[in-house]
Amino acid sequence: MAVRWFYLSVLALSSLGLMCILFTVYWMQSWHGGFAWDGTIFTFNYHPVLMVAGMVVLYSAASLVYRLPQSWVGSKLPWKIAHAALQLMAFILTVLGLVAVFKYHNHANIANLYSLHSWLGITTVFLFACQWFLGFAVFLLPWASVWLRSLLKPIHVFFGASILSLAIASVISGINEKLFFSLKNATKPYSSLPGEAVFANSTGMLVVVFGLLVLYILQASSWKRPEAGVVTERQPLMHERE
Repeated sequence: MAVRWFYLSVLALSSLGLMCILFTVYWMQSWHGGFAWDGTIFTFNYHPVLMVAGMVVLYSAASLVYRLPQSWVGSKLPWKIAHAALQLMAFILTVLGLVAVFKYHNHANIANLYSLHSWLGITTVFLFACQWFLGFAVFLLPWASVWLRSLLKPIHVFFGASILSLAIASVISGINEKLFFSLKNATKPYSSLPGEAVFANSTGMLVVVFGLLVLYILQASSWKRPEAGVVTERQPLMHERE
């Protein structure tokens, strides 16, 4: 039953994550003119899309690799590689998202890293980079002792969930900041809730719901890989599938 519920949850999460990305693309395409890599505002439009896709959706997918029932038995190495590869892909998209916003700011002579959103976002990316390199060095490469891995694992898990939480906060503050700027001189101000504001706020709420569901699954003990030598009701479920 736990396995079936897990896969239903993964299907729902996948749909919700895809909706978060598509909603962000639609927002930038319909209200802000689409995309171009030329340093103009159309370059900036890549920023929210890449951050949602990388820091939230793909990052979450990487975090959930160890919750797949197939990862509960056998060697951890293939799952470690999958986890690291997905995280690396998420980090690359995130860096491209940063390049987009810096490229636009520099082209338009706008100051960088002055808002709370930018401080929160750059802190999140810095922690993400540290987390990935630490995880790669300690948990993927064979040099680290079991003692060191056991010591660092709770820290790695804590920062994994914390980075996702910070990423969600960064996205929400970014949506809010973008709306304040784009609707500042509009015919209908933000306070009157024009169509763009309703759509972007709804996109933000989708991101929040997606993130909370991911964090719930990460914390649910019934969906964690059993410790070595510990027999749980989840292991027979795996054998029934074989």
